[in-house]
Amino acid sequence: MNLIYLLVAGLAVFFVIRMLVLARPGIDLVAAQAALKSGTAVLVDVREAGEWAGGVAKQAALMPLSDLRGSRTQWRAFLEKNPGKKFLLYCQSGSRSGMAAAQLRKEGLDAVNAGSLSDWDRAGWPICKPKGLR
Repeated sequence: MNLIYLLVAGLAVFFVIRMLVLARPGIDLVAAQAALKSGTAVLVDVREAGEWAGGVAKQAALMPLSDLRGSRTQWRAFLEKNPGKKFLLYCQSGSRSGMAAAQLRKEGLDAVNAGSLSDWDRAGWPICKPKGLR
């Protein structure tokens, strides 16, 4: 019985560490801002539509993680429209953007976790209400 508890505890620790690693931004926000300004990167908010009403980073494309993992109704056209670009992904905490970046990298795209909306706000990037959600 103790072995089962130890195994469960070990798995829990593994998943917590995995989420912490995924949540770490994979790019310095100053470098990210420079890439966006030069046009070599696009900023993507991977939160779900209901979360955007509170504000998004200015010029971020609004592309929910659920669509990336599902039918790709929105993501397919977005990826085709941005060939060769670096995808800078953020979410509320940095966890979902880490998962999205990992998925896109598996597909051969240049994608990094750009952290959380709070990180962008603290770095001085303008936060705005998305059009149509005002």
